[in-house]
Amino acid sequence: MTPLEQKVKIQEDYITLGQILKEVGVISTGGAAKWFLQENQVFLNGEEENRRGKKLYPGDVLVIENFGTVLIEKEQ
Repeated sequence: MTPLEQKVKIQEDYITLGQILKEVGVISTGGAAKWFLQENQVFLNGEEENRRGKKLYPGDVLVIENFGTVLIEKEQ
């Protein structure tokens, strides 16, 4: 499976890690974020991150194990 690279455009100043996981289709509900983050490695800007409420800002790069890379961008 080839890792995916996706861009997510946000209108607000930030989006939470749990919201991003749902947005890109890794999880189906926000409640699944806690479980997913306990079972899978996720890296935010090169550092491991497991807090579903962590705020992600435009320019952040999220790497999700067995899924791919997500780039956060500000919607113009």
